Amino acid sequence: MVNIMMGELFAGTGSAHFAAGLGAGLVAIGAAAGISKIAAAAMEGTARQPEAGGAIRTGMIIAAALIEGLGFAALGACFMLAAK
Repeated sequence: MVNIMMGELFAGTGSAHFAAGLGAGLVAIGAAAGISKIAAAAMEGTARQPEAGGAIRTGMIIAAALIEGLGFAALGACFMLAAK
């Protein structure tokens, strides 16, 4: 029974939809992990040097925007794969 279900899953367009869903999930996890590491490092840096908080915050926002943009691009690729 499992072989039949897996055969249907990976036959034709089913594999593209499966890969797109898996890719979208990985994109979301990766972007969230990257942004959370940036935020943790920025909070630690601000705690160590409060006078540099403005510069640290600016760098954090720029890095988070770049990660989010990359996440949106990868998500778009996943949706294009699903539409194939």
